[in-house]
Amino acid sequence: MELPRGALLLVLLAVAAAASSAGATLAVKAPVPVPVPAPVPAHAPPQPKDAEGLLINGNFETAPRKVNKTLIVGRHSLPGWTLRGHVEYVSGGPQPGGMFFAVPHGVHALRLGGRASASQNVSVRPGALYALTFAATRTCAQDEALRVAVAPSLSPPADVAVRTLYSADTADTWAWGFRASSAAAQVTFSNPGVQEDASCGPLLDAVAIKELPTPYPTKDNLIKNEGFEIGPQVFKNSTVGVLLPPKQKDATSPLPGWIIESLKAVRFIDAAHFSVPAGKYAVELVAGRESAIAQVIRTVANRAYNLSFVVGDAKNGCHGSMLVEAFAGNVTQKVPFESAGNGGFKPASFRFVAAGVRTRVTFYSSYYHTKVSDGVSLCGPVLDQVKVQPLKA
Repeated sequence: MELPRGALLLVLLAVAAAASSAGATLAVKAPVPVPVPAPVPAHAPPQPKDAEGLLINGNFETAPRKVNKTLIVGRHSLPGWTLRGHVEYVSGGPQPGGMFFAVPHGVHALRLGGRASASQNVSVRPGALYALTFAATRTCAQDEALRVAVAPSLSPPADVAVRTLYSADTADTWAWGFRASSAAAQVTFSNPGVQEDASCGPLLDAVAIKELPTPYPTKDNLIKNEGFEIGPQVFKNSTVGVLLPPKQKDATSPLPGWIIESLKAVRFIDAAHFSVPAGKYAVELVAGRESAIAQVIRTVANRAYNLSFVVGDAKNGCHGSMLVEAFAGNVTQKVPFESAGNGGFKPASFRFVAAGVRTRVTFYSSYYHTKVSDGVSLCGPVLDQVKVQPLKA
């Protein structure tokens, strides 16, 4: 049936209006952009998530995916770590052959054979100072060392000798400092030696990382980090303190502001497990004249200054006559302390005149001491609250 001419015109006008309305709607409603997530690096470094700063599987309690007796099979078999060479997954306690492995944190640890290594990638802040805390001990009769390296960084690798018995009944806990040079770094622990027995090598356990702030002197005290409150991570369940390796320069020392300039380590101790004169931390000089710390301060030539500090005992079984020697400018002061093992302390001070714009302040213990409980573990006097103040002319 044919529509009248007027009706047909109305139908055409309605279709045109609908098309126009649809076009206008399409023009207004532009496509909604879908947010694109930021690209994730293919090899993003894992982040320490433990409250004590442990690395991923830093205490090695997550077992490897494949083990042949104790030998870990596969470079990436141990979660969080990349392995090279003969690396064993061991448990603490008596071992076949009469050996005893001291595992201070948890049950398991790594044993690094000759030229073997374990490494992990971490995120760091370029230019910042960090301290790695880790437990280590030897497992064979011969001398052993643990090499610590971070790449890239501004700090060269260092070998930590694990042969000295600082703690006879357990593994020692150490700290090593480095300064980061990029946002990602690879932390590597390795055995630099080769022994007749390929399995012989140091035991590694409980690896943690901590960023350390930069301390500054004040107008009232020219010493930086005077109370040793800035230092490496101390594990809550550790009763042995943290050993600071010798020959650590100020720029990379795990004890910011201080130089570990001796042949043997000094011990960083906490108030939770030791007697500390003030604050939460102090330093124990554990190896006589071979255990010294120093700091270079800014001074004015020919101006007089007063150096004050506190000495005591850590209440850790270290008894006897102690003697701390302090050096500043051309002055030496000997401070005796009779330790009964009760955690006492005493203040000391002396005046010196600066010879130039830089003055070195040094402390060491004159005598060697061992704990009365075993006669082997090294110990010594405690140092805290170091202060240098300019005197009025």
